[in-house]
This record gives sequence, structure tokens and C-alpha cells, in this order.
Amino acid sequence: MGGRSFLHKPFKYSFSNVSLILIGINIAVYLLTSVMPALKGYLALNVVYMVRYKMLWQPFTYMFVHSGLSHIIFNMLGLLFFGISVERSIGSKEFLLMYLIAGVCSGVFSFAVYWAGGMYFVFLMGASGAIYGILLAYAVIYPRSVLLVWGILPVPAPLLVLIYAGIEIVSQLAGSRYGVAHMTHLAGFAAVWLYFVVRMGINPYKVWKNAYYNR
Repeated sequence: MGGRSFLHKPFKYSFSNVSLILIGINIAVYLLTSVMPALKGYLALNVVYMVRYKMLWQPFTYMFVHSGLSHIIFNMLGLLFFGISVERSIGSKEFLLMYLIAGVCSGVFSFAVYWAGGMYFVFLMGASGAIYGILLAYAVIYPRSVLLVWGILPVPAPLLVLIYAGIEIVSQLAGSRYGVAHMTHLAGFAAVWLYFVVRMGINPYKVWKNAYYNR
């Protein structure tokens, strides 16, 4: 019972711009790895480095490493657009825990897939697993929010999550060259879905159903 009560015990609400701090850390790591490219090998997630060289920190550090400028810009825009809103709603501590759990779970899942699939020479990097999770959190917290895709096409937030999930599934089934990354994104969705169910006692499906069918 004690463990269960701790699991469900909410943090005292506070807001301290953790989203912006995370963006700053990601930018700092990007600049550092641009100057020291070899550092990516130690921070990105790789099966050989984890198993043979015991770099067990990689399921955590990989989410702060990015492969190029467009990669980090896209991810940080996602964190800026959705992270701040989610953080304001649930508080900075809850947001940070959710973000890190989504990222680490995505990394651990990806490691298992890489290892099982014999993909020993691939390096996983990027915050997208965690950010996909935050996108799902945004759609649960603001289920009636409408987002403008490409600045012109209005799409309800829950529908956008389903579209993204569908794209990732189709890309994976189609044998995309970067299929494991698609599974990483889906793992981010799954981690935050379970976070809502287990820690917060919220069923995202019921939230969306009530928002659109029980008005």
C-alpha cells in the first residue's frame, strides 16, 4: 500500500520553466557535440557500447543528443509548442518526471529492439520519443484543442496524435530504413499513456470520448 500511495501522490504544484531549461540543455549538448563529434558515441544509444562497454547511462543521455541542425530545431519546436502548455497544466515536477520517463522508456525499448534485431552499429539519438509523449499529454489535457497543421489545416489534438501514431505504424510495417526510430516514437506515446493511467488515474481514451461524444 505504501508503494502504491507514493506512486499516486501528486507533487506540490510549481512552475519553473522546465521546458525552456530542457531546450537550453539540448542546445548546449548540440553545440558541445558539434565541437567534439566523438562525444556523440558516448551519449547516443548503441547496443555494443551498452553491452560491451557498460555505458548504461545511454538510455538517458541519448535524448539530449541530435544528429543535425534540422533534427534539433524540429524537436525543440515541438517541446516549445507543447511542453510549456503541458507543464503549466500539471506543474514542472510532474512534467519533468513524465518527460524523462517517456524518454528513458523509449530508449530502453529501442535498445531491446536493436539488440533483438542484431542492429549493433546504429546510434539512436534525439528527444523525439519524449516529445511524442508530451504531444499525447497535450491532447489528453486539452482534448478540444485544435492545431493548425502547416498553419492552415485545423486538426483536433487527439486526432493529430492518432494520425501521427498511424504514420509511425505504417512506416514501421512498410519496412522504413529508420523503422526502429518509428518504434521509439510509439514507445513515447505508450509510456505517457501508461503514465496517465497508472500515476494519474486518467484513461486518455475516456477523456477523448467524453470530449467529443458526451457533450
